[in-house]
Amino acid sequence: MSGDRPSPLVIERILRDREGIWQQIVAERDLNALTGRMLTSSAIALACYGAVLGFFHSPLMALTSALKLPLLFLVTLVICLPTLYLFNLVFGARLSVRQSVALVMVAITVTSMLAVAFAPISLFFLITANDYGFFKLLNVSILTLSALVGLRFLTSGMQVLNDHGLLAPEAANATVGEQASAPAPVQAVPAAVPAGPSPAAAPAAGQSTEPVAVPAGAAVAESTANGAVTTATPPAPVPTQWAGQPAGASFPPGMLPPGYVAQRPWDGRTVRRGEPTQRPASMTLLYIWILLFGFVGTQLAWTLRPFFGDPGQDFSFFRSIDGNFYAEILRIIGNL
Repeated sequence: MSGDRPSPLVIERILRDREGIWQQIVAERDLNALTGRMLTSSAIALACYGAVLGFFHSPLMALTSALKLPLLFLVTLVICLPTLYLFNLVFGARLSVRQSVALVMVAITVTSMLAVAFAPISLFFLITANDYGFFKLLNVSILTLSALVGLRFLTSGMQVLNDHGLLAPEAANATVGEQASAPAPVQAVPAAVPAGPSPAAAPAAGQSTEPVAVPAGAAVAESTANGAVTTATPPAPVPTQWAGQPAGASFPPGMLPPGYVAQRPWDGRTVRRGEPTQRPASMTLLYIWILLFGFVGTQLAWTLRPFFGDPGQDFSFFRSIDGNFYAEILRIIGNL
């Protein structure tokens, strides 16, 4: 599935052809259509999962949760996206708004699809274990796990953009300049080995032709036809000579000479041994932005509650804003 085929199952392409997705975002090719499909798929998946959450209380609560859960992710994206975009601009990145939206939508799509994949498990515990605290904690854990996997896709996509010089263009240009001015890589050219002695004459009649092991450098006795015995010392092995190597210097097999540059054929770039890899400031700020995204999302979820609906209370579309999400989770764990 290397092509970008119109399909409602865009998650299948994200999982099977993620390199193609990253390359499409880098090239900014049909990003509007791709983002629209991801937005549609995410909204449907989150609506289905929200309906499962609300069914714990009543069908009416299931309907409202199906509306509020996609709204939760969309509003969180709208609140946090300007920060991500401006962070990248401040530190010299060349990301466009469409590329930023597409990257974050990949993470949201993976999160929503994983959540809806857990929906049958959540529904099973809803039927077999009718405990409000356990059901709430179970689904919060499911959403947290799904979000972590989705954000992992976000960091992978940003790393690909960094490799293409979109996050740190100055460093990429400097690397290209160094490669252009660097001398050509030293290649291993073995020196010519002098020809060995001419083959021995044919053995005389009755003489054994079985080979005999002879140590290197030892004299070898040869019998001539008239019975005279002569000795000959075989030539010593000639060490490998590298192009550009000083005369008389040699290197054992397997050891590279000083200044030798290894060539990686798969990317066409030269990499010197021991060269440190640099992480642009945009990647560091991405992790800060992920924490910000998490805090905004959890607080917004607390503001838009209820999603589950306490069976001991009547239906309400919203609740009064008191406390916070983290205190409620600690209270539920304590009650268990």
